[in-house]
Amino acid sequence: MSETPNIVFIMCDSMDGRLMGCMGHPAMSQATPHLDNLARKGTLFINAYTNSPLCVPARASVWSGQYVHHCEAWNNFKGLERDSPTFETHLEKAGYILKIVGKTDYLSGFHTQRARVSAWTRIPNRKLMRPTHVVRAPRVIPGNVERVHRKDWQNVDACIEWLEKEASSIDKPFMLYLGIGAPHPPFVTSEEYLKSIKEDGVEIPPIDRSNHPYLTYLRKVLAQRYDYSEEIVRTIRKVYFAMISEVDRMVGKVIDCLEDLGLEDSTYILFTSYHGEHAMEHQLTYKESFYEPVVRVPLIVTGPGIQRGSAVEDLVSLVDIYPTLMDMAKIPHPSGLDGYSLMPLLKDGKDDERPDWVFSEYHGELSATSGFMIRKGQWKYIAYAGFPPQLFNLEKDPWEINNLAEECKAKAQEMEALLRGILNYEEVNRRVEEYNKAAFREWRRKHKEARDYEELMARIFSGWDITDEEIVPWTEEDEKVIKEWLGET
Repeated sequence: MSETPNIVFIMCDSMDGRLMGCMGHPAMSQATPHLDNLARKGTLFINAYTNSPLCVPARASVWSGQYVHHCEAWNNFKGLERDSPTFETHLEKAGYILKIVGKTDYLSGFHTQRARVSAWTRIPNRKLMRPTHVVRAPRVIPGNVERVHRKDWQNVDACIEWLEKEASSIDKPFMLYLGIGAPHPPFVTSEEYLKSIKEDGVEIPPIDRSNHPYLTYLRKVLAQRYDYSEEIVRTIRKVYFAMISEVDRMVGKVIDCLEDLGLEDSTYILFTSYHGEHAMEHQLTYKESFYEPVVRVPLIVTGPGIQRGSAVEDLVSLVDIYPTLMDMAKIPHPSGLDGYSLMPLLKDGKDDERPDWVFSEYHGELSATSGFMIRKGQWKYIAYAGFPPQLFNLEKDPWEINNLAEECKAKAQEMEALLRGILNYEEVNRRVEEYNKAAFREWRRKHKEARDYEELMARIFSGWDITDEEIVPWTEEDEKVIKEWLGET
């Protein structure tokens, strides 16, 4: 067996990083025993953030080690190009055996026609908007059903099989990556996991004191079909919490296998998520905002030389994972990385070189403009190209329902200056719009030639769960809005 440490990297999808027993959440004290035990054996990052509250851009930041405006993974269609170097590239060159199982989804060219076109046309969407999401009611499967998310469990089985048959006998270090699709909507669980959630710890989120234009637009696009009664809000949250408990069970199976094979002491284990989930905070589900349930992610690391039972409060983000993997493998950092290795925090609990802020950005379909978030200390500032900002004091207002941008103008200006030290966000928004128009023009040309343009546009702007009878035809008035946006009138 190799003397160089192995790496097991587990990433789930849409997990709010605050929702674990080790984070002190009142509903989760019995729901995440394996993650809580992992935190006791290693280091828990209390304030870890995604670099984009959307699937492909968040993953692209992890794989490239760059912020979205540098790697230009603008939406769920535009990720990294196939020849882009990633952390996998360097690990493989260094002699690591790679085993990639499950969801990765960081490359360009995938997802549906709707995912690409709705992102490209986000500005005319303000006029064209028809519901794009129909949210399914939460569902609880009766009985002690363990394998609710069966595809994820098949990937867990594949990891365990590989560890048992291959990893324990190879003479080179390995990196095993497991991408778990849960706890992504639709909200479905079983009584097996629901019973672990403490009823009296399931809080009902308060209502926002004002409606920011971004929030108003997001609700319009999502077009959720809930009555927002306390009963439905509580049910959605309980089912979502239970889905996290199932993810915990999956992670536990992989860790148990490492222990059984005697690999735990020679293996770094990282667990995190790409982004979180509203779970009815701000009367929303899904992601695509900068509120805490969406941008806060779990992050736990164990392994050789890692502090045990440590809880780090420093602000970190997913872009830090790439240089951390390089340090774990004792590989020099490639140039152009935006993150900072977590190793100083993991070994000594301090890092004087690390900035005291974290950054996130969003350029996808559920906003009519690009958004940019920076957090420093207790303050979170969100700027939008062409729209007013938001400012929250997370210590005094953890639910983020009171926008202080007007009330605390000096602090807002300070955070604005800090953000502009990272990027010119109007310029980035301009680059995104240039890409959007160029990509849409080419797509539109091809499909007009194929004579299916109007049919596709009607389907794209008619919602997720539709029948042929429900599709609203694409009209000349609709096309007029598109032409005005493209400058063709």
